[in-house]
Amino acid sequence: MGYDRRVFRSIVVGTDGSDTATQAVRQAVDLASAVGAKLELVSAYEPVSEQRLAEERREAPEDLAREGGVAVEKCPRQGDPADAILDVAEERDADLIVVGNKGMTGAKRFLLGSVPNKVSHHAPCSVLIIRTT
Repeated sequence: MGYDRRVFRSIVVGTDGSDTATQAVRQAVDLASAVGAKLELVSAYEPVSEQRLAEERREAPEDLAREGGVAVEKCPRQGDPADAILDVAEERDADLIVVGNKGMTGAKRFLLGSVPNKVSHHAPCSVLIIRTT
């Protein structure tokens, strides 16, 4: 059995559809592509209808990952975005979490102001905070 030299096998990235989050996703895709990691794409929402959740799933930027040749799994969750990212990272035994340094402003469905702070303090793995502004 050979030793797996890849540092990052599973990368979790949070997205809310904002421009800053998309920048973080792009950088996570580039990193995942470079190191051969799988990407777990987390989007979190306040409680909404199943129809709205289905619409949001279709809008998730997984195409960015597929264009980069990266295996991607969408992980839509209801609730606090930081908790969703942390939960997925633990469930998938992630090696790295990627988040943008700024959240979406003015949108009521996402509560992203403190996501990088909360994730960095409670992450079960390394965290890469992308400067998006």
